[in-house]
Amino acid sequence: MARIKGAMMTRKRRNKVLKLAKGYWGAKSKHFKMANQAVMKSLTYAYIGRKQKKRDFRKLWITRISAGCKANGMNYSTFMHGLKLAGIEMNRKMLSETAIHNPEAFSQLCSTAKAAL
Repeated sequence: MARIKGAMMTRKRRNKVLKLAKGYWGAKSKHFKMANQAVMKSLTYAYIGRKQKKRDFRKLWITRISAGCKANGMNYSTFMHGLKLAGIEMNRKMLSETAIHNPEAFSQLCSTAKAAL
């Protein structure tokens, strides 16, 4: 039985890594060993970044809602508690969009939350 050599698959695997490393500076885009290290690191950063993105957006929404609440004489936690008691189920993304683009509607939400407390 003939011996099967792995050159084709090795070349494919290396080319896949080098394709991912395209645009990297210097030898990181040309040499497989350095490119492999850079690609592994960048894929790790990308994975972590996808998790951090969710945290960052939630933080941004909360900051925007808090600013809208302060303009209406409330703080964020009492506002959210008041909304929960009033039975208004809006997510933070929509609340922040309302606070930015429709301040009148947000002030009505604030008054509803105050009344529920």
